[in-house]
Amino acid sequence: MLRFSANISFLFSELPFLERFAAAREAGFGAVEFHFPYQFDRNALAEAVFTSELEVILFNLPAGTPEEWAKGGRGIACDPDRVAEFKMGVETAIAYASALGCSKLNCLAGVPPAGVSIAAAEATLISNLQFAAGQAGKSGIELMLEPLNTIDSPGFLISTSARALAIIDAVGSENLRLQYDVYHAQVMEGNLVKTLQTKLSRIGHIQIADNPGRHEPGTGEINFPFLFSVLDQIAYRGWIGCEYIPSTSSGESLSWLKAWLKPALSG
Repeated sequence: MLRFSANISFLFSELPFLERFAAAREAGFGAVEFHFPYQFDRNALAEAVFTSELEVILFNLPAGTPEEWAKGGRGIACDPDRVAEFKMGVETAIAYASALGCSKLNCLAGVPPAGVSIAAAEATLISNLQFAAGQAGKSGIELMLEPLNTIDSPGFLISTSARALAIIDAVGSENLRLQYDVYHAQVMEGNLVKTLQTKLSRIGHIQIADNPGRHEPGTGEINFPFLFSVLDQIAYRGWIGCEYIPSTSSGESLSWLKAWLKPALSG
């Protein structure tokens, strides 16, 4: 049985963040994920998680300042001048994950700064991932590395599954796996089903959105019924994160899930 989590950075955004947990539970989800929790008090977040009876699946390591994120910054893990900041962020993320019972953290590589070669950026990323995977593992938390497409995130260092897996190999940690975002993969490489079939053991988390537009399944070109049937056949047992921008209201955008996979929303 496939299991779906609500990405509450995108879903239920009409509500204050702390109220989105209850909204996700009311919609039938058993788990949530989100981009960043760091602007909120850990105890307040833990209370929202506890009262909603939801599982927190995943969120990102700190990826720079909120102002940088708003301007398109997508991480600092490849910046040689921000290694100390990255390491402090890992410790912060682990503290939040431990408070929320979250089992996975995602690393965004970022864009190499001007004047930094690709080789230097990759070497910095590999070293940072070795540190983060080791520290997270001590707390029983699994680390993810996610490729982002270079249309939405120009210059992003890791933009394909193959490149991410090569970096993961270079890191050499059993506590680092691929976060496979179907939307980014469709934009950059396609071949979704074959990748899922052949790389399943290396995938730690899956996220979905349709293309173009990054809206809910059924609004674009991806054959999600077929994709889901394949995930079921190959016995994917992780969560599938609904990380899409609703084309209408959040509630209306969930009609695809209720129609196709109603048992997954049974609570």
